[in-house]
Amino acid sequence: MSSAPPITQNPDIRFLGRLLGDVIKAYGGEALFRRIEYIRSASVDRARGIVDAHNVDSGLDALTLDDTLSFVRGFMLFSMLANLAEDRQGVAAEPGADVASALARLEQEGISRSEVLDLLNRSLIAPVLTAHPTEVRRKSMIDHRNHIAELMALKDIGRTETVDGDLIDQAIYRQIALLWQTRPLRRERLYVADEVETALAYLRDVFLPALPALYSRWQRALGHRPASFLRPGTWIGGDRDGNPFVTADSLRLALSRGAEAVLGHYLRQLHALGAELSISTELAEVTWEVEKLAEASGDKSSTRSDEPYRRAITGIYSRLTKTYEALAGRPPERLPRYDADGGAYANPDELKADLIELSHALNRTGAGSLSSGGALGRLIRAVETFGFHLATLDMRQNSDVHERVIADLLKVAGVEADYLALDENARVALLRSELQSKRLLRTPFGVYDDETLSELAIVEAAAEAHRLYGPEAITTYIISKAATVSDMLEVNILLKEAGLYVPGDPPQAAVMVVPLFETIGDLQNAPEVMTDWFGLPEVAAVTTARGHQEVMVGYSDSNKDGGYLTSVWSLHEASSALKSVFADAGAAMQLFHGRGGSVGRGGGSSFAAIRAQPPGTVQGRIRITEQGEVIAAKYGTRESAMVNLEAVTSATLLASLEKPLLKPEEAKKFGAAMSTLSDSAFKAFRGLVYETEGFRTFFRQMTPIAEIADLKIGSRPASRTKSDRIEDLRAIPWVFSWAQARTMLPGWYGVGQALKGFEDMGLLREMLEAWPFFQSTLANLEMVLAKSDMDLAERYAELVEDKAMGQAIFGQIRDGWQITHDCLLSVTRQTRLLQKNPALDQSIRLRLPYIEPLNLLQIELLKRHRAGEDDPRVREGIQLSINAIATALRNSG
Repeated sequence: MSSAPPITQNPDIRFLGRLLGDVIKAYGGEALFRRIEYIRSASVDRARGIVDAHNVDSGLDALTLDDTLSFVRGFMLFSMLANLAEDRQGVAAEPGADVASALARLEQEGISRSEVLDLLNRSLIAPVLTAHPTEVRRKSMIDHRNHIAELMALKDIGRTETVDGDLIDQAIYRQIALLWQTRPLRRERLYVADEVETALAYLRDVFLPALPALYSRWQRALGHRPASFLRPGTWIGGDRDGNPFVTADSLRLALSRGAEAVLGHYLRQLHALGAELSISTELAEVTWEVEKLAEASGDKSSTRSDEPYRRAITGIYSRLTKTYEALAGRPPERLPRYDADGGAYANPDELKADLIELSHALNRTGAGSLSSGGALGRLIRAVETFGFHLATLDMRQNSDVHERVIADLLKVAGVEADYLALDENARVALLRSELQSKRLLRTPFGVYDDETLSELAIVEAAAEAHRLYGPEAITTYIISKAATVSDMLEVNILLKEAGLYVPGDPPQAAVMVVPLFETIGDLQNAPEVMTDWFGLPEVAAVTTARGHQEVMVGYSDSNKDGGYLTSVWSLHEASSALKSVFADAGAAMQLFHGRGGSVGRGGGSSFAAIRAQPPGTVQGRIRITEQGEVIAAKYGTRESAMVNLEAVTSATLLASLEKPLLKPEEAKKFGAAMSTLSDSAFKAFRGLVYETEGFRTFFRQMTPIAEIADLKIGSRPASRTKSDRIEDLRAIPWVFSWAQARTMLPGWYGVGQALKGFEDMGLLREMLEAWPFFQSTLANLEMVLAKSDMDLAERYAELVEDKAMGQAIFGQIRDGWQITHDCLLSVTRQTRLLQKNPALDQSIRLRLPYIEPLNLLQIELLKRHRAGEDDPRVREGIQLSINAIATALRNSG
């Protein structure tokens, strides 16, 4: 095995690390700094092989509990600053992951700009923010981090002072000092309202300014103005699956806060635009449409009588403040000076139409230089993209809840006494009959379960949202654990109760019902379910009217069900099979990918993942969940957001328009090989996780799963039920806990056994060379292996009370890791992990010396906590270590 090259440290990391050291000395004292520095140096020397790992004092034993807390904070902050430095230097950026490069590549294949524009005009690309609890940092910490990023950007352009006259290096030092003195942990569990506000900060501060700027860039690259195909979405306030705290009031709060934010943004932009467009009729011609807007503004001031654009904007501002007040429930900060005719804007299209009148008038003079782009162009784009709702809010609930609610409604209405006892055919027949009737099931005289009333309140709030904000505010209702046609028809019954599904010939559905196929079995059955769904004439009519149908595929539960390799292959196969089903139905397919941050939950490069989708399954329409720590990493600043949104967009263009890279015979041969590999990996994974006696106990004692549940990082419970079965555990804590114990088991176990048992090494290498899917699969696997550490994992395994059981099970895990490691190197023709990816190799190896002491401290604190030690500093130390390790690993949840 070849030795790894020396680490060339990023200069930003050296600079920020030095400032952090200065802060620790200044605020923690010289003695603390020296202790932390000794531990850091010893760990670096061990990692680089300079000293024998077994014969060097780590320095950890000398730490008091108070020193331990300070040490963990120090290493956590270093990791946070290292992440910032890497993001700035583009370590995470991928070559060719931008629209200009994608257009050049497509042009080489003979695909014209007009073909690209035609695709984009019927496309939807949607990053969807969710509140899945994997972000361990407080928003205050992230805010300080972003301020440092802004100051570093000023250094990049040669500035030495801020606009306020502060020296930039001193300002950065102050921000790091604030970080050092900011409490990293939340004291109280997050409420849904907190999660709404956190997401709102990203949507308002990053997406609102970033997307119009990106569209301007793309318009220049394309030569024409594309439709607003990229729009953000959110689940926060609408995702009720397993979260009893999400209610109709949560949904109203999320939408009203979004409206308040986006309308406030429009008002500020209009105010600035009014100051800018000082055009006089004495020097320029003005259309009668602009004159009409000016006359309706109520602004009769003689000083602006020759400035119709300003007066028109005054009127638009006045009308928009009335819209703001109607939707936000209070007046805006800056009130209008005049009362314009026309009242509040009824919808975003009315506002956009007035803005376009200004643009058309400006286009008539000066070769249109004032009408194309600029502040007015960005505002029009923003209104077109964000409407009055800011981000489209999805509703989601579990199919088990739906069937109980429908059973209650049918029973009280006297339609069916025991709906739950009916088989699938009988359920479908009954539900279809009800959907054809204009009679509602609910009666004001009925007595219903609380669950039924809560679900009805949600759909009624959704109908109210359509009336207030427009139909784009809520377009989708996702069904978790969807397995049958009746699961989807049940939701249409609920929507009908609120007027969001209207019987008729054809019926009208204002909200699209979307099945979420999560387990391996559900993914395999998805094509049959969707075939039956499209086979219903009323469904076919609704789909034809809408033009497309969405299906969501879940990465997390499929991984927990069958392991990494079987999960990714089942998703690939389900997507391919669904493509044929949709083609037969004459419907456009829109896949919604439920990805997490970790590889075990579908994480890794979005650019590579989209390009690796089966041919013909993207076609310009794709939605992807963004959650937890991934949101801050991708969208923490405008610059990082633009890089990541460019990557998703360029990947979608390539996946939709590029010619298939594999010939049909290659695809068939590779697919057969993957099926064989998947079957072997599935058996190995299930054998360990579900068939090994004592594994459930082993998992709960080896990992900090119980302690993670104490973190205040989300409003949702860690488990769907009170059961301790792995099947009932949510996928996020399952993956998160294995990452903390440096095992990363969900991201690799079973792959090694599958590769070792596959006899044709030449075919595997051929697949790696030619097939993006296999390239992406092994690249993510390699990253996970590089971040895992079996020596540290063995220390965690020593926490298992039954030593014989712990050693036996961990022996299987260690052997599986070694097999996976060796087989991966053989397939990729490397002598060490990440040999062909030096940037990622450097990034991970830089972090490892900072993670190992955190793991060792966490293990000791876990021992003390589980032995009954009740010093609150022990619990705080565990929680801080979880925070620090997650920060260092980056995509761990």
